[in-house]
Amino acid sequence: MDFKQRIHKYNQKIQQIWKEGIIQRSSRITYDVFWNVVLFFFIVGFVGLFFAGGIGAGYFASLVKDEPIRAYDVMAQDIYNYEETSKLYFSNDIFLGDVRADIHREEVSLDNISETLINAVIATEDEYFDEHKGVVPKAIVRAMMQEAFNSDMKTGGSTLTQQLIKNQILTNEVSFERKAVEILLALRLERFFEKEEILEAYLNIVPYGREASGGNIAGIQTAARGIFGVDAKDVNLPQAAYLAGLPQSPSAYTPFENSGGLKDEDRLKPGLNRMNTVLNRMYESEYITRDEYDEALNYDIVADFTEARESPLDNYPDLTYEIQARAKDLLVNYLSEKDGYTEEDLANNQELKDEYEIKADRDLRMNGYQIHSTIDKDIYDVFKEVIKNYDHYGPDRTFTVKDEETGETIEKTEQIQAGGMLIQNNTGRIISFVGGRDQSHEEEYNYYNYATKAKRSIGSTIKPLLDYAPAMEKGVVQPATALADYNKQLAGWPADKPRNYGGGNYGIVSARTAFANSYNIPAAEIYTKIINDNPAKEYLDKMGITSLSEGDYVYPSLSIGSMDVGITVEENTNAFATFGNDGKFADAYMIEKITTNDGEVIYEHEQETVDVFTAQTNYLTIDIMRDVISSGTARYLNSRLKHGNVDWAGKTGTSNDYNDAWFVATNPNVTFGTWIGYRTPHSINECSNCSLTYSQRNLNLWAELMNSAQDINPELLAPTERFKRPDGIVERSYCAISGMLPSELCKKAGLIKTDLFNSKFVPKEEDDSLVTGSYVMVDGKAVIAGPNTPSEFTEGDGLAFNPEFLKRNDYDKLSDLSQLFPRGADREKWEKIGIPNTDVGNAIEDDGKNPSAPTSLKKSGNKLSWNKSSSKDVVGYRIYRSDKRGGNFSLIGSTTSTDYSIGDNSAVYHVKAVDYFGLESSASKEILVGDTSKPEPETPDEEDKKKDKDEDKDKDKDKDKDKDKEEDQEDDDNEDDDDNSNDEENEDEN
Repeated sequence: MDFKQRIHKYNQKIQQIWKEGIIQRSSRITYDVFWNVVLFFFIVGFVGLFFAGGIGAGYFASLVKDEPIRAYDVMAQDIYNYEETSKLYFSNDIFLGDVRADIHREEVSLDNISETLINAVIATEDEYFDEHKGVVPKAIVRAMMQEAFNSDMKTGGSTLTQQLIKNQILTNEVSFERKAVEILLALRLERFFEKEEILEAYLNIVPYGREASGGNIAGIQTAARGIFGVDAKDVNLPQAAYLAGLPQSPSAYTPFENSGGLKDEDRLKPGLNRMNTVLNRMYESEYITRDEYDEALNYDIVADFTEARESPLDNYPDLTYEIQARAKDLLVNYLSEKDGYTEEDLANNQELKDEYEIKADRDLRMNGYQIHSTIDKDIYDVFKEVIKNYDHYGPDRTFTVKDEETGETIEKTEQIQAGGMLIQNNTGRIISFVGGRDQSHEEEYNYYNYATKAKRSIGSTIKPLLDYAPAMEKGVVQPATALADYNKQLAGWPADKPRNYGGGNYGIVSARTAFANSYNIPAAEIYTKIINDNPAKEYLDKMGITSLSEGDYVYPSLSIGSMDVGITVEENTNAFATFGNDGKFADAYMIEKITTNDGEVIYEHEQETVDVFTAQTNYLTIDIMRDVISSGTARYLNSRLKHGNVDWAGKTGTSNDYNDAWFVATNPNVTFGTWIGYRTPHSINECSNCSLTYSQRNLNLWAELMNSAQDINPELLAPTERFKRPDGIVERSYCAISGMLPSELCKKAGLIKTDLFNSKFVPKEEDDSLVTGSYVMVDGKAVIAGPNTPSEFTEGDGLAFNPEFLKRNDYDKLSDLSQLFPRGADREKWEKIGIPNTDVGNAIEDDGKNPSAPTSLKKSGNKLSWNKSSSKDVVGYRIYRSDKRGGNFSLIGSTTSTDYSIGDNSAVYHVKAVDYFGLESSASKEILVGDTSKPEPETPDEEDKKKDKDEDKDKDKDKDKDKDKEEDQEDDDNEDDDDNSNDEENEDEN
């Protein structure tokens, strides 16, 4: 059977089966069974889905049941609570840098962000952003399935809205509960806010890794600036794609190392690959064309990465820390006052104070404040250069200390450090400061600020502040006041204190001279006269000195700068600025104002002044401080000043054991102070190779800093006007011995001087320190010559000290009145009225009797000698001569001693005593001198022998006393300097 026949047979069979209905019956049964099965599973599935949905809804509700319903204001506060970095400024709104913070962020509005960048973010992070209502259900289901099956290809299910909620309201905790709350809040957020608001908030909070210096950054503007050096509105397509890809893994994709600087090529690849992924998504979402896509793929993005930059902390560590610390203190006051607390409340409640310090610190780092300082950038920069290049600090010091943790002895090296402060007098504005030399080599690398934090004893720079100006204010002294500088016992001081630098003394000098040369004893004595008025509290407190201890207020040694702890360069300079501001104190400040990023001023400095000294006292203090520079302990400065016409007035100072050197000076506009010393106190005077003394090294540094600053702003720092003399200042003559009005006798002595006075305190009494006539020695005492006292026995230049004056000033207790004679050109004038080492008595009472004759006349060599008269009022002896015995005697000479030179001529001699009233004694026994066969020697009688013995004993005693005095004086001269009396003037310079 062929093929066609077989086909035909099969067709007939099929037709027969169809006609019989066998196929139809089989198909119907199969169909019915299939649909019944399908219907059954559909019904079961629908019921299961409904049941599961109910369970899911219930579970979702249980997860979010504790979440409060948030109002619009609450959610707005949360999502806009950016941790925006605060910014620091020099004066004149010159940008300094960001506040030191854990993360840097700068807010930007959406209209200042490139549309390309916005598109890149949406294409990468949330392609349905414009359509969804906060969540994308299928994305959530996909993410849940991937999580359930632990898929390696996780695409994420969070919209930008959800990411914003997670970053600003919730945490990064991984749990169903947190995710449920996130979904709920995202839905609610979309009801309250426009898409643009949500997108802007997201772009300002999202982290972007690190910038070129290694700092953490957040927010699209900070990222654009920190990574590419451009604003967010100016990025190109490749840059936008790179930035948009960073938030998925900021630490992996950032191009910079943690420590700053670009990663190597291999470690840059993840970020570059991520950029390509973003570009692909932008192309697929039709944000860019194929040509733009291809061009961006070939773009060298690495060339656009910024180079590492020094942060303000690197460039200006002292300044950054100082401004931040002061801003924080101001914010503590601002925040606490907003909550109804006063500064006193915080001072009395440490826990409350700690709470607001934490809040202030957080706000400083989060709230994007603009902190405007008073610091002049140009002057600050030039100060840094001078400090860096200065050659005369002195030697580094290496010493051993015990490690507190291990107890081991370790070696430590410190260099001489420096601090400085420049303040405008009338405002208190801190123009610049020196916080120290480079400290990066030190173990304690913490930028210790030697201008604002280091407290040191200030030595003699305290004298105008505490001694002279307060005493002049009270009328106790004036520049012309006579002060006796000799070793004396002062109330409250140990027996051998105080002492001048080097142990020297300077006699009676004016207050002006004592101040200019920084003598300690006069300053200490002035302070003892006013200490009961508590001048430290009355004056130093008013001038902003707040670091004194309780003991400092009562110790008399404070008068010469000895302190328990000390004060800062800022405090000292700030107080001196009072003199530059006509006696009015304006507290120093460094923060001009603080504003929010919206420009609202939350703090602005308000100038206040405190009256401390009258204009008259202030000017007199200025005038004596001028002498410090013109002729006193700072005269070296004159050779170093570039602008020599400036009216400077200042004071040097040295602390105990030469540990610190100071100089502070003021002119009519500004006050500038410098200090040098080791961080661990030690003498800076130990420098065998130094060409300058320790004080000159500091003065030279002061001059170099000031010269450089004056070059920048001469109008402010080098004023041509001088301090103006106020009304009430008069010029008067006075007697240098007493400081009183001149007398004719003082004029005769050549000791009339002229000086300035407060007209209220001009001396009213005439000088009585001198009396007319000369003096004679009577029984070992100097007595003013009487009208009948023979002039041949008097001493002096017709003038003598008034015993009453000496007694009134306790000078009569001195063993040697020559201690009152000052050094210098006038000493010769004083010596003409000077008296020997003896007490001065009053006039002798006349007994009307002639004195007793001298005894025991004899010859030894070419000299006659005799025993003194037994009378107590004898002032001298007259020697008489005759050519022969029995001849007439004539007067050949007189003496106040008990011997007389006669030569070799043959003659007869006798001697007569002369008393205070001019009466002569009878003649002594005669003595024959010359070529004679039978000379007749004088034979002492028994009374004469006894007197000789007594006189020999007296002479021996006198010699012993003189020897003791010499030894005592030698001990005084070699005595170590008093710890509390070291000062900067040295005897070589004086």
